[in-house]
Amino acid sequence: MRETLTLREGYFEDPNAFRALADLLQDVFGIDIGLQSRFGGPDPSSMPFGYFDGAGRCVANFSVFSIPLFIKGRVVKAAGFQSGAVRPAFRGQGLYRDLMQRAFAWVDKQGFEAGFLLTGKPELYHDYGFRVVPQFCFCGEVTQAVPADAEAREIDLENQDDVALVLRILADREPVSRQLSVVRQSEMFLLNAALDPEIRLSYLPGFDAILAWKLRRGTLQMLDIVARQIPSMSEIRGALSVPHDRIEVFFPTDRLEWSGNTRPYDGSCALMVSGLQPSDIPTPSMLSPMADF
Repeated sequence: MRETLTLREGYFEDPNAFRALADLLQDVFGIDIGLQSRFGGPDPSSMPFGYFDGAGRCVANFSVFSIPLFIKGRVVKAAGFQSGAVRPAFRGQGLYRDLMQRAFAWVDKQGFEAGFLLTGKPELYHDYGFRVVPQFCFCGEVTQAVPADAEAREIDLENQDDVALVLRILADREPVSRQLSVVRQSEMFLLNAALDPEIRLSYLPGFDAILAWKLRRGTLQMLDIVARQIPSMSEIRGALSVPHDRIEVFFPTDRLEWSGNTRPYDGSCALMVSGLQPSDIPTPSMLSPMADF
């Protein structure tokens, strides 16, 4: 069956091929990456590797994109691996292994310093030099809020003016942490917000900032804060004005003028790294869920 397939690389300029990948990910994972069309399309740095059948269906894929990271105060040229999937009828033919090897070889040629991926099956990637990075979130009591000149307002991703506002702030953001954070990455931020109905985005006008957050059983869960200068926890709470009695932060808190107790992050996927050792990444820390890929 493999001999009837066509290998395609870097095919995102073909809208039919991109839709075929979107169909693959929808069928396998229930994820609609077609939502990216509302936010300017897929990441232009993406390099997909895929197999297509005679009907134009994408039957297997593995993609790479550029995700520069701020780690221990320096920028690391990192690649992210995503959109790895094979249709059930085409499994067991070595397609996934072949696409992974092509993607890893491409990354090596491009001179990336490190590779990152998120997976629920870490054992699949050990042979390729990937190791799990322990992640921790930060929990604590509320701090005194600093009164804000203007209260936050909710962002509506169905409103193109709001989308433009978020994109503007994302394009000029300060890394949310000196320890571990994305430098700039807008596509996954917006897609993650659109995919999870629990995620709320609020604009804090006094700081020209976007806060990504959830509220669960009286706990404010902060997923990311996007701004040219990160406001403190007290300033964020003052602008948000949402009743809560506890705080959980899902990124390192070194810029927040606040610290909480650490606990292991129990997400469904493990963060894995190659090219760096897990010990090269500060502990405790975690990559914001808004950068999930």
